[in-house]
Amino acid sequence: MYNHQLDTFIKVADAGSFNKASEELYVSPNAVMKQINLLENSLGFDLFVRTHRGVRLTPAGESLYRDAKYLIQYAKDSVARAEKMVAEPKHVLRIGTSLTTPVQFLVSLWPQIRQHNPDLKFELVSFENTPENAREIMNHFGRNIDVVAGIYSDNILSERRCSALKLYDTPLCAAVPLHHRLASNDEIAIEDLFDEKVMLIKRGYMSAFDEVRDNLAENYPRIQIEDFSFFDVNVFNKCENDNAVLIGVKEWGNVHPLLKIIPISWKHTIPMGILHSNTPSKDVKKFLQIISRIYEVQS
Repeated sequence: MYNHQLDTFIKVADAGSFNKASEELYVSPNAVMKQINLLENSLGFDLFVRTHRGVRLTPAGESLYRDAKYLIQYAKDSVARAEKMVAEPKHVLRIGTSLTTPVQFLVSLWPQIRQHNPDLKFELVSFENTPENAREIMNHFGRNIDVVAGIYSDNILSERRCSALKLYDTPLCAAVPLHHRLASNDEIAIEDLFDEKVMLIKRGYMSAFDEVRDNLAENYPRIQIEDFSFFDVNVFNKCENDNAVLIGVKEWGNVHPLLKIIPISWKHTIPMGILHSNTPSKDVKKFLQIISRIYEVQS
């Protein structure tokens, strides 16, 4: 399922030397070095800087290290789920969950869903919230994850070749640190954001955020806009550390314990829905039909 040289790579990175890694792997240092050399040759770039005191990761190595553990666990989970389906074939809906793809409202609806389809079971599958992982999952719905609940836009659906069942339009809100001067407000006026640093996802990511950007740039020049490239934990940490204002949605209220989500007195909203394959399975179709009935929307 994955290149097992990644296991050796992680051991060397954690140990900081070929000798220490070889002790943990119960193989010779030469065997470890051979595995790393083969991996570097296949990739076409160096993963480690070799010194007489050990090894340290190159920038490319650091990048691979961040993703390698996820790739390995993702592959193992895929095999485990496949084996489980062979041993005990059931109607199992795999719901992806990450930092910004909430599942709480789906879990709260599960008793109603089970009433409509008692045979349907669900499994939560967590994934690391990175642009690469999100794109891979949505491009291949049905492989390891069947559906994801979250915000979306037409360009996201087109780029990632998937579809969405719209449930409702959720207001774009402000996330502010608990010690921010606006944290005591029940609602924020646009004028309250004057001279504040407002963190906004880069242009082109989702049209709803682009509309906010255009509105602020054209009508409220005193608001300082700071771009970022993706919603991940680093963005929420930066918002808190910089005492800034982050434009997000109320469904992310539990993402960061030191941030508070506050409505803004404007009409900017973004669709919230269930993202799924363009060719969903029978179980996914049934699930979407049930959710449609519950939300009284058209699937």
